Amino acid sequence: MTISKSIETDRTTWFRNARFGMFIHWGLYSITAKDMWYYSKEEVPREKYEKLFNRFNPIDYNPSQWAELARDAGMKYAVITTKHHDGFCLFDSKLTDFKITNTPYGKDLIKPWIEAFRNVGLKVGFYYSLLDWHHQHYTIDSLHPQRNDEEAKSGKREWSQYVSYLHGQLRELLTNYGKIDILWSDFSYEGKGAKEWESEEIIRMTREINPEILINNRLGLPEDFTTPEQYIPEDVIKDGDKTRMWESCMTIGQSWGYYRQDPENKSTTQLIRMLVDTVSKDGNLLLNVGPTPRGRIQDEFVTNLQEIGQWMSKNGESIYGAGISKFIPPTDARYTQKQEMLYLHLFHCQQGWLALPELAGKVKYATLLGDGTNLKIEDYTALSRAGTAPGIKDREKDLCVLMPAHMPDPRDTVVSLCLRPNV
Repeated sequence: MTISKSIETDRTTWFRNARFGMFIHWGLYSITAKDMWYYSKEEVPREKYEKLFNRFNPIDYNPSQWAELARDAGMKYAVITTKHHDGFCLFDSKLTDFKITNTPYGKDLIKPWIEAFRNVGLKVGFYYSLLDWHHQHYTIDSLHPQRNDEEAKSGKREWSQYVSYLHGQLRELLTNYGKIDILWSDFSYEGKGAKEWESEEIIRMTREINPEILINNRLGLPEDFTTPEQYIPEDVIKDGDKTRMWESCMTIGQSWGYYRQDPENKSTTQLIRMLVDTVSKDGNLLLNVGPTPRGRIQDEFVTNLQEIGQWMSKNGESIYGAGISKFIPPTDARYTQKQEMLYLHLFHCQQGWLALPELAGKVKYATLLGDGTNLKIEDYTALSRAGTAPGIKDREKDLCVLMPAHMPDPRDTVVSLCLRPNV
């Protein structure tokens, strides 16, 4: 389907402006407090793993609380796992019995989730695994938990039947829950790619149902945006001469699913700086939470998100709609920029005059973004003549900003620099 220029602009603008979203990995594996991949890595027998189905009963599930937490953290959209690699569906699919409505919980989880997140003004997206270790016709490969199970491997499998199932479930998701803003498919790899999934047909169907939807690159085709996982690229991502939209999906700890007492949980400072680093390279951050088996987001993550929200309430202007700048920041700092506003993110304590390369004569005024207080600025040459310039030679093109004695926010103090016209 051909997309008109006006639709193209409308459907991508919100994503570029949003910059920050919530990823939610949730399913049977949360009961084990292990990541979904343990099923494959440990080659857990299918009958053992799928016994979890009879125990999944998230009685504390309150999607409105999740939605309010995401909104208050400053997130603008959210993506939830409707089905992961194990094949278990959080939605009421008519094509399988391996679904939430047949567990002790007995209700569709996705419909109330959609309603809750829409009600607080967030965009919504569906993660959907192209892999399915439950389906009888999904062919066994090197990632499959039954890869060394000779009896399972000897069974007859018709790939075309699985593809029909795959397309049918995607049609259900795209038609049964109203408008969806993102289709986040996962993932293509050696032996199973665009040809095997029949990805062109998936994309045609998806755009026929919803022309404005954004589709990630994991169907094995480029589509709308690229998805680095568990890392932030060194620079912007390009496709030839054009800059690609991209989104890093990152965990707070080391696991996608619920992992009690994760030893690698990141601090709020790390998460704020990760967001800033991503935006400074023209990307989005999709930050993951893994709810408990009972349906709660764990306390440590709630605290992280609340603290990020406090920072965003003062500094969100430097994130939403902002992106890369042509200017080079000082050491241990980042720039984000939005039109004539250049935002300096300082990750270290800075007192006295701070030299900013190549900005002499280009800035009208500077303020602390968090509270709006004015900061004194002088070109390096003027300070040099007065004998008060920073102890750095040959900085005639630099602008100097007089920083306060105490950093307002040691996690990331943001200085707002209003650029002169045509800079």
